[in-house]
Amino acid sequence: MAAVAVFLCVLSCFLPELAFAKTRHYTFNIRYQNVTKLGHTVKVLTVNHQLPGPPLVAREGDRVLIKVINHVAENVTIHWHGVRQLQTGWADGPAYVTQCPIQTGQSYTYNFTLNGQRGTLLWHAHISWLRATIYGPIIILPRRNESYPFEKPYKQVPIIFGEWFNVNPESVIQQALQTGGGPNVSDAYTINGLPGPLYNSSSKDTFKLKVKAGKTYLLRLINAALNDELFFSIANHSLTVVDVDASYIKPFQTNVVLLSPGQTSNVLLKTNPNFPINSTFLMAARPYFAGQGTFDNSTTVGILHYGPGHSPLPTSITTLIPNLPAINDTNFVANFSRKLRSLATAKFPVNVPQTVDKQFFFTVGLGTAPCPKNATCQGPNGTKFAASVNNISFALPSTAIMEAYFSRRANGVYRTDFPVKPVFPFNYTGTPPNNTVVSNRTSLVVLPFNASVEVVLQGTSILGAESHPLHLHGFNFYIVGEGFGNFDPNKDPANFNLVDPVERNTAGVPAAGWIAFRFFADNPGEI
Repeated sequence: MAAVAVFLCVLSCFLPELAFAKTRHYTFNIRYQNVTKLGHTVKVLTVNHQLPGPPLVAREGDRVLIKVINHVAENVTIHWHGVRQLQTGWADGPAYVTQCPIQTGQSYTYNFTLNGQRGTLLWHAHISWLRATIYGPIIILPRRNESYPFEKPYKQVPIIFGEWFNVNPESVIQQALQTGGGPNVSDAYTINGLPGPLYNSSSKDTFKLKVKAGKTYLLRLINAALNDELFFSIANHSLTVVDVDASYIKPFQTNVVLLSPGQTSNVLLKTNPNFPINSTFLMAARPYFAGQGTFDNSTTVGILHYGPGHSPLPTSITTLIPNLPAINDTNFVANFSRKLRSLATAKFPVNVPQTVDKQFFFTVGLGTAPCPKNATCQGPNGTKFAASVNNISFALPSTAIMEAYFSRRANGVYRTDFPVKPVFPFNYTGTPPNNTVVSNRTSLVVLPFNASVEVVLQGTSILGAESHPLHLHGFNFYIVGEGFGNFDPNKDPANFNLVDPVERNTAGVPAAGWIAFRFFADNPGEI
């Protein structure tokens, strides 16, 4: 098949189905699909012949069963990104961590309940780079007897940002792993699977959202891009942010929204009652990149169209693109993140630890690893690039970590000696040390049940300062502080927000900066 079904569903079509049922059943068939974009036909992996994949829709408190059937040669798992997975760690999806992957011709049924969450999350493959095309939205509606803590929207529309490669994405990451260099960047960003008219051969592959004047729309924004943080804006319209990572926040207005990879946000779009029918405005997304190296410096564009009629492409597209921040506008990013505050009401309270049982200081950044014998590597001085935390680069085991733990065969699979702070302190955002070689092993931190935990993530300038996205599986956390430069344990904690910090499952560590977050270790078996 040369085309893929375009994902353009608004949520009103799901509401009758959700009126009474409490258990949701889905079947995901993983298959190869020939997809043509930017004039290139690529054989990629899809779910149910869709790119993006089908939405998973449920209410808070519902039980969800998804049977995933693998019809392809690659091993597959699906991660339900942001779902708390309380006591259902086996259903989380990271290959060789919480489960063994689903092999060719096999199936696995994920079984979990959506507890204490409402809003937007996403699902995606969690092995190698299969998530480049295997991804879709998770839409969690409030319980049947509950309403939104904001204006009820006229309609709800998922908007998913992704990436497109003119070659099989698996070949891109395999080449990077073999050469030790950074992976080649994508050829386009996409909105709901469509790159838009700024790319070659893509004028017909443009996402179009038809709206009525004077109505309120809930846009469910999802960043499913592999590694890139993205700005998003709609020309001549403001957005009200009401939710991030399926947690309500104090609403605030903005012209631009920032999403790190894996982050989600619900925003209200109020259409102008004075705009005439057939008014057309562009929506656009492009990357935020404050580090060094190569990245996809391009823009994906969609169309917001007033009225039921046809929405032709504007004749002068580039002049109508909304005013997005500069690629490296770190000041905007810092100011945007400071506006994020939990709703903090009696109904939606903040449960941030006021005292801490376990403290960790983790440095995150790039390092180097020795090049294998008889190989040529493209990293510094012939080495391989290696990301690390406290100078340790995670080695993927061949046995699932949870399986090893519960079968009491952890010896040889993982170690529990992960350092709680850097072994060799240095000026983390200043001149890097001479030795950048990192250790490669499978090491863990083991936490007592219900311990209150504080983690400071310090970005480093080793091989260049970069922004680093962080995702915690099975847990939400509260970002209590963030800043630039080196974290000062004597001064910075005095400024921590322990009243209404934003609650997330994914955060970006600022380039040459740090974030501090807290959570309770209340979910046994999650990693």
